[in-house]
Amino acid sequence: MFCFNYSIYTINCQMQNCFIFGGSGKWFSRAMNLTILSLLLICAPFVCGAQDWDAILSERGFVDVTTLDTAIRVHLAYATPDNFMGKAVYVGLTKAWLHPDAAGKLAKAQQILRRERPGYALLVYDATRPIPIQRYMYNFVKEKNKTYYVANPDKKGGRHNYGMAVDLTIIDRDGQPLPMGTPFDFLSMEANTDKEDALVKNGKISKEERDNRLLLRRVMRQAGFTTVTSEWWHFNACSAQTAIAKYRLVE
Repeated sequence: MFCFNYSIYTINCQMQNCFIFGGSGKWFSRAMNLTILSLLLICAPFVCGAQDWDAILSERGFVDVTTLDTAIRVHLAYATPDNFMGKAVYVGLTKAWLHPDAAGKLAKAQQILRRERPGYALLVYDATRPIPIQRYMYNFVKEKNKTYYVANPDKKGGRHNYGMAVDLTIIDRDGQPLPMGTPFDFLSMEANTDKEDALVKNGKISKEERDNRLLLRRVMRQAGFTTVTSEWWHFNACSAQTAIAKYRLVE
């Protein structure tokens, strides 16, 4: 989907000239072509495909996680430039939504955390992610040879796309995130959960940071979530097979 009334059929680029042929049957000047092409690349993933995802997800019965427990906090990283893409990619999505089955587990996790560490709370970075956004993210990591970190939207996506996964951390009594050794969205081995002893030994993360990760995993597992080895912040509320068979893709 593009941002203009005409459809792009042909891009004809040469050393001296670059022309775009529009569905209106007109050729445009080189300068205008470049401007239009730039706008298309910027706008196509989001502006024209932008929807009121908050309204859509609410209508489908998804749960705003802040209604589960007053202690739970949300900072949607993909609604800000503070993420691995360096730009805000959520349009029409201002809340963290989960399928009710996942939401119930998240509420339980907050209760477990409260018992173990009174005054501590969960801080959600991402929850349900619509497929159009997933596609943009996948194409971004594909260019950087990091597709391992983002599920392929053309292969039924990942559990975020069903409302059955959540990215989060823990905040202390002062509302500050506990140190975890890397920021959220750090796409490198320092974020791995299966190499933490070696990371501590090699000085990549501290013992305190490893212990904070262990606390987060313990709380989330007790609530019924499972983990992945590549991202300390990511938790799944069901298997990939269950998500595909039982839940509806958000698209």
